[in-house]
Amino acid sequence: MQDPVPVAAGPFKTILQNTSAFEKRVKRRISARPHVFFAVCPPGLGGVCEHEVSQVSQKAQEIFSNHDKISDIKVLPGGIEFKTRLKTACLANMLMGSATRLLMRFASFKADGFRRLEEQIKAVDWELYLPAETLPDIRVTTRKSRLYHSKAISDRISPILHDRLSLKDASRHHNTGPGISQTLMVRGENDRFELSLDMSGTPLYKRGIKEKVAKAPLRETLAFAILTRLGLSKKDTLVDPMCGSGTFSLEGAMMQCALPPGVFRSFAFETWPGFEKKSFAHARHRLMDAAGTHINTPNLPPILAQDLSQTAIDHLKQTCSGHRVFQRITPVCDDFFNMTPPPIKDSQGVVVLNPPYGIRLDKKNDISALYKEIGHKLIADFKGWRAAIISPGKKEFQALNLGLSTMPLFHGGLDLYTAIGRIGK
Repeated sequence: MQDPVPVAAGPFKTILQNTSAFEKRVKRRISARPHVFFAVCPPGLGGVCEHEVSQVSQKAQEIFSNHDKISDIKVLPGGIEFKTRLKTACLANMLMGSATRLLMRFASFKADGFRRLEEQIKAVDWELYLPAETLPDIRVTTRKSRLYHSKAISDRISPILHDRLSLKDASRHHNTGPGISQTLMVRGENDRFELSLDMSGTPLYKRGIKEKVAKAPLRETLAFAILTRLGLSKKDTLVDPMCGSGTFSLEGAMMQCALPPGVFRSFAFETWPGFEKKSFAHARHRLMDAAGTHINTPNLPPILAQDLSQTAIDHLKQTCSGHRVFQRITPVCDDFFNMTPPPIKDSQGVVVLNPPYGIRLDKKNDISALYKEIGHKLIADFKGWRAAIISPGKKEFQALNLGLSTMPLFHGGLDLYTAIGRIGK
């Protein structure tokens, strides 16, 4: 007869008990409860971002359960606020293409002096939110508050967090995540302070795809919003004739295959005690499987990427070679004005242009004349295509003379006019 399995005893038994107790606290206080989250989005993209939040809610119910839907969706200055469980918000980081980052709101209190501030900070169960031995970067903003000096506020908070997150308990070793930084946002207004944790880490427009980028590249969030506004479908031929780093082409390939924008990258929340690794991995696998069905669909239309810079084209080719979803992008070094567009059926063609402006353009160039030429080329060769052309100002927008609608965007410190619509309509 086999000897009985020994029962854990002494210090090791205590560690196991403490681990179990800590995990139960995390589940009860963090994982099982709904929390308030905030999706930060660029100016002008609130409508796209709000729609995405609703789509995440539907996807979370499909993958997890009806208990993981999103509620209380509100459009606020700077983004979209909503309420849901942590694992659904984690899923939102991977699914949302227009958001810059997602924040978890977890504490709100009034403090008109440092003593009250310190009392409230000490009352937070920091070990339930953040990994041990990871002191977050503290970013403070205040408005109309008695406590207004951001560094003084940060200096009062930092030692409290250092003490609470120090690794004094061996039961928390498994929560440590080296190499992933954390950020605590502290916002004070009218003596009321709100604490938020940055779930995303690096901004969400960094998809984890490009190794090298061209000068002043278009952010992926803006490209995603433009292609969404154009209604890009898997039946559309996409032409990106001033591609630069290939942002439009790469985003378009992912969108046509229903591949989540954040599927190739990591996030700050992945080291949080409340992060459910198995649930997130399950969601990722389901989404990748669904995307694989689209990627393997025969006769997907081409994506034509073109640029005058051979270096930009070489970099894009290198990026495309690393992922199967991008291998139907055909990067070519050539001038847009030499391009003959491929034939399309039923107006299923989308052309997107981000012409050079600002630091990407030689000061000697007449930018209005360039936009006038672009307008002539589009009306001559792309009639019937859906199009978006980014312009740095109203004068350049008018020089296109295409009669298209405007989609205001903000990028690189500039208010942009994006001409959008169907050519020749």
